[in-house]
Amino acid sequence: MKNRLLILALTALIAFGGCNDFNRIVKGTDSVVKYEIAMDYFDRKDYNKALQLFDLLQMSFRNTPRGEDITYRTAECYYFMKDYDIASYYYTKFVQTYPFSRDAEKAAYLSAYCCYMLSPESSLDQTKTHEAIKQINAFIERYPSSDSIPSAMKLVDNLNEKLEQKDYDICKLFYRMESYNSAITAFENLLKNYPNTKHREEILFDMATTYYDYAENSVTDKQRERYEACIEQCNTLSYLYPDSDKLREVQAISEKARKKLENLQ
Repeated sequence: MKNRLLILALTALIAFGGCNDFNRIVKGTDSVVKYEIAMDYFDRKDYNKALQLFDLLQMSFRNTPRGEDITYRTAECYYFMKDYDIASYYYTKFVQTYPFSRDAEKAAYLSAYCCYMLSPESSLDQTKTHEAIKQINAFIERYPSSDSIPSAMKLVDNLNEKLEQKDYDICKLFYRMESYNSAITAFENLLKNYPNTKHREEILFDMATTYYDYAENSVTDKQRERYEACIEQCNTLSYLYPDSDKLREVQAISEKARKKLENLQ
């Protein structure tokens, strides 16, 4: 009881004192006092000061219940400070060091979630996105009965949508660059890699447009097959999406391609 009262008194002193009081605690030799004060800082959301003390206490309480708390709350500090890269590292370290902890599953999920938060927008390099998908899938495989599985699967879906958007933007870029052959190949790969894409209607329309422009800019010997491919894409879109708001445009493209074919005969 006396020790507890002393710790509370020191905590209050630091709370209302200045840097000198905190520095005295940092330089002190009583690890238990440091631990209690660090926890108080954490509870009061002063994560910077809590981290300074947690760092000093890592070795003192390694592989003990207090060491478990320190490792977990170190990760939490970085998480609440939105430093997701370092938070993920400490959550992973926690799982590796305390695999049978009641918090191991939560730490594994949060480590994966931090990776998710590090995934950049679709216009940027997607290395972090692939890493996040790998991490989240590892969590799903390790904890198949976890209550967090639905949210983890939703995270994977979001990341896959981002990769899909990245690939779709590349297709459009090839088209704008008038690299029609590359655009067609990219569109075909997009449909192959994402068979359930929500962009299928747009992709079919873009492929029809790309084939038409490809034919227009081709040598005579290659035009027939490319106009025919254009008409095929138009027919596919019309069949799959009879109520498409692009139907009038598609029919106009198809009709132009047919007239071009007649002129080639």
